[in-house]
Amino acid sequence: MARGLTFERAVIRECTGTAGATFVALFAILLTTQLIRLLSQAAGGKLVSEAVVALLGFGALTHLPILLSLTLFIAVLLTLSRSYRDSEMSVWFASGLPLTAWVKPVLKFSAPLVAAIAVLSLLLSPWAQSKSTEYRQRMDTRDDVARVSPGAFKESASGERVFFVEAASGESAPGESASGEEGAVRNIFISSVQHGRLGVMMSSNGYTENMPNGDRFVVLVDGRRYEGTPGSPEYRVMEFERYAVRIETKEARGIEQTTKSLPTWALLQGGSNAGKGEVLWRLGLPLAAFNLALLAIPLSFVNPRAGRTNNLVLALLTYMFYSNLVSVCQAWVAQGRLSFDTGWWLVHVVMFVVMILLFFKRLSIFSWARLRR
Repeated sequence: MARGLTFERAVIRECTGTAGATFVALFAILLTTQLIRLLSQAAGGKLVSEAVVALLGFGALTHLPILLSLTLFIAVLLTLSRSYRDSEMSVWFASGLPLTAWVKPVLKFSAPLVAAIAVLSLLLSPWAQSKSTEYRQRMDTRDDVARVSPGAFKESASGERVFFVEAASGESAPGESASGEEGAVRNIFISSVQHGRLGVMMSSNGYTENMPNGDRFVVLVDGRRYEGTPGSPEYRVMEFERYAVRIETKEARGIEQTTKSLPTWALLQGGSNAGKGEVLWRLGLPLAAFNLALLAIPLSFVNPRAGRTNNLVLALLTYMFYSNLVSVCQAWVAQGRLSFDTGWWLVHVVMFVVMILLFFKRLSIFSWARLRR
């Protein structure tokens, strides 16, 4: 009894340490790739810079179930592979523990992770996807002045204007209302194209102003306007005391929900094939994590005299094959080629049977080795 408890504690403790290191490495890779993608979008003007951190958090939460399932699989695989390489497995076998004795500690270690994957996949990841979509649409519906950040050139929503504001003074300007929504700005540059003619307005001072009908304007004070046709040397220069430029605004739209951002209960009530396919994928993540944790036990076999990477390559191919099968079933259910009642369990039962066959194969090999000795 004491030997069994010591064995289980040793396995769970080592799996936990390996899982922690693996998760940190994978999570760092995920954040890096997501950050590079978001920064490239922000540099290209498709995303405002202040939205990068929020979208990075939502994206990390969305991909967390896949990350945890891969962490679980790698942790069990590396732990048992190390036991084979260091001949610890031979000691356990000599002590009378069969390969199936590893199932219990692996299940104890994987049960909390599988539960966390289920909660993330069914509840938190759709919520994060919905919030990410809502945040993006909220940024897209901002007006032109809200897009402007001091010290940077920003293009308007229609692409016909370019704004530059050196700094916002935060002081009230003459003529603005007492609502407190308007503020003064300094060193403004606005470039616009109208009827094929380029107009450039420059002013050292200005402010924003709200009209009674809801229109918003950027008012330039004591500035100049340069107007002409690109490629032609003829330009007109005009000085003005007050020049108002209307701010383009977008009408607020409802949140465009997709199957990935809808809650699981809403997908089940909807009854569409695309929604059923998404539910299949969400249910498949915890089921796949459970099967992968058990599959790692027979796949972790390493012959100390042979190469050490063969089982890792086989395990990686197994994970990719499993994930692709789930994706294929999801696509078939979404297309109506496979019923949801069959698709949600078909792949997982097949992989469970494969896992049982691998266990029998390893047990038969070990039994034959004992008979030979």
